[in-house]
Amino acid sequence: MVYTQYYESPLGLITLESDGEALTGLWFEGQKYSARPQDAEHEDRLLPVFTQTGRWLDIYFSGKEPDFTPPLSMQTTPFRKAVWEIMLTIPYGQTMSYGEIARRIAMQRGIPRMAAQAVGGAVGHNAISIIIPCHRVIGADGDLTGYGGGIDKKIQLLTLENADMSAMFYRPR
Repeated sequence: MVYTQYYESPLGLITLESDGEALTGLWFEGQKYSARPQDAEHEDRLLPVFTQTGRWLDIYFSGKEPDFTPPLSMQTTPFRKAVWEIMLTIPYGQTMSYGEIARRIAMQRGIPRMAAQAVGGAVGHNAISIIIPCHRVIGADGDLTGYGGGIDKKIQLLTLENADMSAMFYRPR
């Protein structure tokens, strides 16, 4: 069974999803990809993990860095999980490029090179946005390319974190 709960954020409604123990999904209403297929059976229920996640989000949206992470369950491929785990290391208010993540994955796998585009696909399918901070991933040249929740939300999240955006830009595609 998949359990859901909703959180009203300053940037719009957020859906939380759990397997009953850990958070398995967090996405904005209307986000490009969600964790759950539209026809999947789910039940709205208040769970301890949702209470913890709501507290984390309250702290985050107050402009502070939460000092804990709710329990997460990354239900994805090994490659995406490796990318998501690297995203979890990006400090609050800072960014990392797709290319840097690709370099780290290549090093982990002992291969000479990993395509930044492959990393982009994994970042774009992040099922637990905000907490796994895909909004902190940018192009090597500072391009704020891509964010499933919308580029406006990416900018708002980075602004909330007081990220230095002086060298960043957005080039509509």
